[in-house]
Amino acid sequence: MVDGATRDGYGAGLVELGASNPDIVVLDSGVSDSTRSKKFGDKYPDRFFNMGISEGDMVCTAAGLAQAGKIPFATSFACFLLGRSMDQTLVSVAYSNTNVKMVGTHSGLAVGEDGPSAQMIVDLAYTRAIPNMTVIQPADWEEARQATLALAELKGPAYMRLGRSNVKGIYEEGSYKFEIGKASVLKQGSDAVIFATGSMVEETLKAIEQIGSDLDVTVVNISTLKPLDEATILDQVGKNKAVITAEDHNRIGGLGDAVCEVLMNHRVSKPYKRIAVNDTFAETGSASELYEKYGLSANHIVKALKEVTA
Repeated sequence: MVDGATRDGYGAGLVELGASNPDIVVLDSGVSDSTRSKKFGDKYPDRFFNMGISEGDMVCTAAGLAQAGKIPFATSFACFLLGRSMDQTLVSVAYSNTNVKMVGTHSGLAVGEDGPSAQMIVDLAYTRAIPNMTVIQPADWEEARQATLALAELKGPAYMRLGRSNVKGIYEEGSYKFEIGKASVLKQGSDAVIFATGSMVEETLKAIEQIGSDLDVTVVNISTLKPLDEATILDQVGKNKAVITAEDHNRIGGLGDAVCEVLMNHRVSKPYKRIAVNDTFAETGSASELYEKYGLSANHIVKALKEVTA
């Protein structure tokens, strides 16, 4: 298992793709060192395009490259990638159903000291609502590497959400196979199921360590938010007495809403708690400080577990 940021797993995956597929091209909007797309650019400079601070142009250029038969990965901080290119994303990528892979790094409150303007907490809501768009958020370095490889095989638009902070490795190469649209059960229990995504998978596992043998908790990594693995969600809800969702994203439009839609559509009723940003802007601080203050830390997950199973 590799400890590290999911953005680092993405960089490693791009380098692998560059060696195996000459149609892979990578674009970045002036932050390639931070997004780790520079790893690809250093090895394959003829297939790397630094577009500068021009995200709309980058997305349209990526769409043009896709129409020419290339497989473009358009990369930037999540706040810039989507915040400055929504029209181009909707029309040139999604409506046109072009084979563009959009990759947003430095997402959520975990971006920490970069401050509120960089804390993208609405991107899952944006992208889940866009027709034709696949939405992925890996939980660790290895899953990010594998997800990058899988996106190259996927035909059509996709958004992958990555983090800035290092997370503990969860998966080992050779013993785990990432599949688009498939959730991963990390621990099986019967008292409550926690559906977590991205960095909140690590936070959930910390909470399970804290709670010890007091509760028997199921942990499910939802790394594909669209299309959602409804079968696994319904199966695990059926095996447990209560439900929690955990995400570093606004409580509106993300994983919590997605899971609730599944339960409502299938008329399933269980005690439920949501761990998410409570529809507010945060402030500058370390990731751990912000997680504690805004209700995302392992301590808050433990509290929610106790409340939902009381």
